[in-house]
Amino acid sequence: MVKRNQSTITEFLLLGFGELHNIKILVFTLFLVIHIMTLISNVLVIVLVGVSQSLHSPMYFFLSQLSLSEILFTSDIVPNMLWLILVGGGKVLVARCMAQLYLLTVPTIAQCLFLAAMSFDRHVAICRPLHYATIMTFSHQLQLVIACWFIGFTLALFIYIFLKQLTFCHLNTINHFYCDIAPVLQLSCSSTSSVELVTAVVAFSVLLSTFTFIVVSYVSIIWAIFKISSSVGRHKAFSTCSSHLIIVCMYYGTLSSIYIFPPRENSIDLNKSLSILYTLVTPLFNPLIYSLRNQDIKAAIFKYMTFLGKPMKT
Repeated sequence: MVKRNQSTITEFLLLGFGELHNIKILVFTLFLVIHIMTLISNVLVIVLVGVSQSLHSPMYFFLSQLSLSEILFTSDIVPNMLWLILVGGGKVLVARCMAQLYLLTVPTIAQCLFLAAMSFDRHVAICRPLHYATIMTFSHQLQLVIACWFIGFTLALFIYIFLKQLTFCHLNTINHFYCDIAPVLQLSCSSTSSVELVTAVVAFSVLLSTFTFIVVSYVSIIWAIFKISSSVGRHKAFSTCSSHLIIVCMYYGTLSSIYIFPPRENSIDLNKSLSILYTLVTPLFNPLIYSLRNQDIKAAIFKYMTFLGKPMKT
């Protein structure tokens, strides 16, 4: 019987982006500006949906929740990433790493569910317009939002419980800028089969179910649109769905490229680039796409900019 004499690791070493040398400040500034723009744009969407009467509809309510999930997601990764850029890597407690994984999983699952809820809203609006007001009541919207967050928190907690059972006793270096699940599992000196099974079941069930639901919804939506006799009506129906479809393609495309069809293990730089796209760029594009392509949001922005620009009466 082999005697085990292993010291348990309590810290991981995140390598970040390595030595950036002369471009460190440039990369830090660029990422900081993108992060600030992401926070401002997503907060702006939430505020506009809350205060603008014209945006008090189910689609924008779900959009505001999507923006909230983006804020939670980026706020968990980007500040630490910026710090790693400045110091060229750093240590993180294993407990903090597990907490970061949990906080990343919650909004990731919730975003998939919100995108599915938004496709359901568009399906009801276009395919069953006479029943839209009775189906998409505020209480039903609230129930859907609560269900999305509850499922996100519950499934993430389920994965977190299995992750907490892992032990780390040899390697402690993660060649990444955040605690992603794959490199963490590679460092474990205990069996990871149960964690991998639970993670795979949760990931595939959430991604497959929501993506299938979105595809089926849009097949029926497109079929219903082609039945509209007026070209103006068809254009209006397509325009209300185009922004959502672009975000669905971006989100599921980047998510699948990292987790479902990941690069080879030796393609570390490619994996980091895809992760930057997923964690930094996509959260910025989501509110911008809706703002630039949606007349209601642009009208609300113009209205409040005009209001704020008026001189105060004395």
